[in-house]
Amino acid sequence: MILGIDTSLGTAVAVVEADGVVRSETESVDPRGHAEVIGNLIERALAEASLRPSDVTHVAAGMGPGPFTGLRVGIAAARAFALGRGIPVIPVVSHDAVALELLLHSALTGGRDNTDDDAFAVVTDARRRELAYTLYRGIDDDGLPVRVEGPALSPRDELDALLADRGALRRDADRIPAVMLALAAARAVVAGRQIGPADALYLRSPDVTLSSGPKRVTAPTGGAA
Repeated sequence: MILGIDTSLGTAVAVVEADGVVRSETESVDPRGHAEVIGNLIERALAEASLRPSDVTHVAAGMGPGPFTGLRVGIAAARAFALGRGIPVIPVVSHDAVALELLLHSALTGGRDNTDDDAFAVVTDARRRELAYTLYRGIDDDGLPVRVEGPALSPRDELDALLADRGALRRDADRIPAVMLALAAARAVVAGRQIGPADALYLRSPDVTLSSGPKRVTAPTGGAA
């Protein structure tokens, strides 16, 4: 029983059985306010799945790409839940969840993106006139998307030319499906593979930097009054 958590765009939580049966899915599309809703969404997902925290065996954590402030909320929540239960965290590249959803839909409908000849890129807003993208080509024997480039950043007005050079279709995403995140984690567990990084994919450093130390204070000039 896998609990999937992602806050790289909105806030998404889902519970999926190891064989892919979806037990529940909840989300908030607000790109801010992750910390305010994450606890309630986890509680609601478990309630809708008629599960207790002790029923969860793995936690899938969306590792980005995403902004520093939002992304760390979901990762911290996933790690805290797993630590409290004594169960493993399965890191998943957030774009992999979108890619898996596209591939499964394509396989069911006979569309593109489901063969080795069809490269496509999952694209999300990285703000500051940049886009985050990950390039994929088909699905492997374990049922997981084949990531061939990225995640990486591109200036907004340069990405289409970059993807045309790669021969890749552009697939924009405004949400990360937590169900697919959990399903990717389930397939990774069965295959005995690690498919995501241990550290968050922030792609750029946070705006806040550590202080270099206290400022030097100089004595005022002139004598005492």
